[in-house]
Amino acid sequence: MSTESTASVSTHILDTSVGRPAASVAVSLAARGGARERWVVLGRSATDADGRCRDLPALPAGTTHVRLDFETEAYFHSRSHSQSQNQPQSQNRAEAQQDAPAPRDSGAFFPEVAITFAVTPGEHYHVPLLLNPFGYSVYRGS
Repeated sequence: MSTESTASVSTHILDTSVGRPAASVAVSLAARGGARERWVVLGRSATDADGRCRDLPALPAGTTHVRLDFETEAYFHSRSHSQSQNQPQSQNRAEAQQDAPAPRDSGAFFPEVAITFAVTPGEHYHVPLLLNPFGYSVYRGS
């Protein structure tokens, strides 16, 4: 909860390539008290089944900048692994070779996403991440 001397942050992730929340994405929250100060990691969390981090810590008084780090590579790796597990079995070897996807890594062009923004005491900042394997977008939500 915000007070006049602190700001608060929340986030969620929507995987726009499948139109669903991105669950189990590791997220860390860091803050600093000025542009020349060092980042201090305040806590780590992971998105729930609804793509939300519900337990990010409060920001300390004097925070001027915040950074959210999203570890997207593991999410895309687990998603591509579960998709390959759900592929139907082919009738014969020739069909299997023809239907097999080209080898690739985790499918994440951006293995991590770091969002840095300025905060004002007393304000709440909801910062959604719209994510797909080859791009992302963020905005200040409500």
